[in-house]
This record gives sequence, C-alpha cells and structure tokens, in this order.
Amino acid sequence: MNYLKSLMLLAIFSIAYQFPQAQDSSFYDLTAKTIDGRPFQFSDLKGEKVLIVNTASKCGFTPQYEDLEKLYKEYGGEGFTILGFPANNFLKQEPGTDEEIKEFCTVNYGVTFQMMSKISVKGNDIHPVYTWLTEKSKNGVMDSKVSWNFQKYMIDENGRLVDFAKPKEKPMSPKIVDWVEGAGD
Repeated sequence: MNYLKSLMLLAIFSIAYQFPQAQDSSFYDLTAKTIDGRPFQFSDLKGEKVLIVNTASKCGFTPQYEDLEKLYKEYGGEGFTILGFPANNFLKQEPGTDEEIKEFCTVNYGVTFQMMSKISVKGNDIHPVYTWLTEKSKNGVMDSKVSWNFQKYMIDENGRLVDFAKPKEKPMSPKIVDWVEGAGD
C-alpha cells in the first residue's frame, strides 16, 4: 500500500512540476528576426515584462509610435521591453521593406525599442509569435484576434500572457502603465 501511495505522490509532483515549466517555456521558445535581419531569441527576455505591438506606418494609429517610445524611455531597460512587429495585414498600411520601416520609425518617431522584421499577424501565413499570442492552446490563457494595427499584448516576467489592449488604447493608458509599474499584476 505504501508503495502505491508513494508512486501516486511521485506522479502528482511530476505533473505539478512539469506544467509551469511547459507554460513558461512556450513563450521563451519563440524566435523572430529583428528589423536588421538578426535572429532574436525570446529566451533573452526572461525576467522582463514584454509589450508586443503590431505596427504600421500608414495607419491612423501610427502616431502611437510616439507614446510607445515615451513608454520605453520611461520604463524600458531592466525589467521591461517593447517589441514592434510591422505587419501589412490591414488595408496594406505597412507596404515598406524592413529598411524603409526602420528609417521611417527612426526619422519620424526616434524609435529606440526593438523593431522586428515585417511579419503577418493573421491568416494562413501568421507568424508563430502571433499564433502563440492569439491561441489559447498555445499560450494557455486566452484566444484573441488581432483586430487592427497597434494591438498590444502584455507578457509578464515569467513569459505568461497577461492581457491585451485594443488598438485604440494608447500606450500610456492607465491599463498599460499600471501593468508595467506592477499595479496591474
């Protein structure tokens, strides 16, 4: 009887120990390319809160680059970062090449947060990062759809999807700032 009890306890502890690791590892297993074409490992983001935003240069929300940069300048560095993913999924509002997008962001908004290579955030060619962000079966938290440019996904310092903010919600909104500061945890 003691043998069965011990075996059952061992099985329970094994399962309990593996579940959090599986959740943590899925975000940190993701990779993408920077806007300069360098490989980027999400495992380098361990211990940081991450705001992931799909961006576009010819959108009514494009001025949000200014607030994204302000948010990054105020809170970025150890513990918080922003990843911008240019995407051309909505009315072809990001037609440029990576080089053109980088120049646009730098010249017009002084962007210093990490911009990534242009991807697709929906459809048959959706990038794995956005598959993870939008599918509960991948992120373990929720299903969502990217409704337009500048939708913002919040990932905590343990690699867990926390929430998202619709495109109209500005980067310096209380919802996002409180989350970055820790009040929204």
